[in-house]
Amino acid sequence: MRFEVTFAPNAEIDLDYFKPRDQRIIVDGIDKFLGIEANIESNRRKRLRPNLIAPWELRMGDFRVFYEVVGSVVRVTAIGQKFHNDLFVRGQRKDV
Repeated sequence: MRFEVTFAPNAEIDLDYFKPRDQRIIVDGIDKFLGIEANIESNRRKRLRPNLIAPWELRMGDFRVFYEVVGSVVRVTAIGQKFHNDLFVRGQRKDV
């Protein structure tokens, strides 16, 4: 099944926080890994325990894309980066 990917306004701001090279890596990963089978767990896609950010996480190296799936639409809600065990979104540490 093919999914349409949309960005929440905050996710667009999160993406703008990164350097252009990192933005390209993140957007390419979103296109590649969330365009198809976004609601099926894999090594990169993981269903999360209930939290305030999103029910799903896409892992690409240190980058994390948080999203929700509603019908055939994937809505990216947040984009961050992992440093050791800490997640940072726009430079601010977040708990997941």
